[in-house]
Amino acid sequence: MKIICVARNYAEHAKELKNEIPDAPVIFIKPDTAFKRKKQPFFLPDFSKDMHYETEIVLRICKNGKNISEAFANNYFDAVTTGIDFTARDLQQELKKKGWPWEIAKGFDGSACVGDFLPKSQFDDLKNLNFCMYKNKVLTQKGNTGDMIFPFEKIISYASKFFTLLKGDLIFTGTPVGVGPVTFNDHIECFVEDESVLEFDVK
Repeated sequence: MKIICVARNYAEHAKELKNEIPDAPVIFIKPDTAFKRKKQPFFLPDFSKDMHYETEIVLRICKNGKNISEAFANNYFDAVTTGIDFTARDLQQELKKKGWPWEIAKGFDGSACVGDFLPKSQFDDLKNLNFCMYKNKVLTQKGNTGDMIFPFEKIISYASKFFTLLKGDLIFTGTPVGVGPVTFNDHIECFVEDESVLEFDVK
């Protein structure tokens, strides 16, 4: 299983972190060891003092594909959920200043939290899909797929130029504005529309 992630896919989030708005999807990969199941706690690693959540819609790839046309990309995923791309922000900023790759700030063990998948047929319009995250029962981040710079079809098509997509691969499609830190004993719950799909504690 590959975990393919898209950075800077919401304009307001790019501005939030003082990043340029890209003209093509910005892709990075998390290893399969980054995958964290729904109810497992997220354990704060000792190499970061500034761990941030980034709530995203996650796609589940349902068949193999390479060089997929945008016109047919919708056929290559069958379900969606919310996920959290945890980021060691202090480590990431340090690495970016040096011009070094920042995979270790994004791809560490347990950094890809994934909720229960919902069939995409459940939703009338995937281009107008609401999702959000509550921290300690307070709404902290919300987004709508209509605000994405690159829609699902573009992401799938672009990523498949470089990586053969395999059944079971996951695609994190980018986070909206509102990212922030988590601390010990925080309780996290994420929703797609009004359905809770991901819930866990920070330890």
